[in-house]
Amino acid sequence: MKKLPHQKHFFNKLFKNALVAIIVIILSLFIGIWGYMHFFNLGFVDGLYNASMILTGMGPVDKPINNAGKVFASFYAIYSGVAFLTSVAVLFSPIVHRFLHKFSLDIEE
Repeated sequence: MKKLPHQKHFFNKLFKNALVAIIVIILSLFIGIWGYMHFFNLGFVDGLYNASMILTGMGPVDKPINNAGKVFASFYAIYSGVAFLTSVAVLFSPIVHRFLHKFSLDIEE
């Protein structure tokens, strides 16, 4: 009879995936902070605020001051949508995987 993998294995996988998701979010924030500081002439805290708002899908806070800022904001918004959804998927994949294993074992019995 098949069994679920041990909980230690599950928690190790969950920890590793959470670490990857956090790294992706932090790197994405730093890209956004740099872009907002460079193209929008904002300080660190304002850049962090704008990058966080875009990354979580809330929308922009400050208006671009030139065309380069508009181009950066456009590409960062597209990238942010993909990066955030991907990191959430990576974070939850071990949970879904374990659920599907359990569901499959329940059906086989």
